[in-house]
Amino acid sequence: MEIENLIEQEMYRRAIDFIPQRYPAGYGGVAIIRMEDGQYLTSVAIETANESVIVCIETGAMAEAHKYNVRVTHCLCVVRDNENSQFKILTPCGVCQERLRFWGTEVKVGVTTPENTLKFVSLNELQPYHWTNAFLTEDLEYFGNPRFLK
Repeated sequence: MEIENLIEQEMYRRAIDFIPQRYPAGYGGVAIIRMEDGQYLTSVAIETANESVIVCIETGAMAEAHKYNVRVTHCLCVVRDNENSQFKILTPCGVCQERLRFWGTEVKVGVTTPENTLKFVSLNELQPYHWTNAFLTEDLEYFGNPRFLK
């Protein structure tokens, strides 16, 4: 089995092991991020009565990756509706796609498929018409992160 497939399988295993621990009943979801140094980070959505301040499941792990200043290579978000339902893979929302682009367009993300199979694609594949395509590389340099430009 190739290394990419092993990484993706490990991320999925960690997700489905974590959800029942954190959410023994009802809805549950977790994000797993893999960093270039081989570390895995997990996060969950912050639950609050005021839905306007809830953040995406992936946000905590992304903030942690920034803290360690290590490049993110993969991101996976897995949820379930309740303790009796199957796990589902969620494609990162547009906001999280923008956040993940900080580490470059080659970051691989788990995506939703009709068959609910484990599939990863690069942000470049997911966003072939990204807004940055409208600008020259030198015009984007003000973002201050050369990885953003790849």
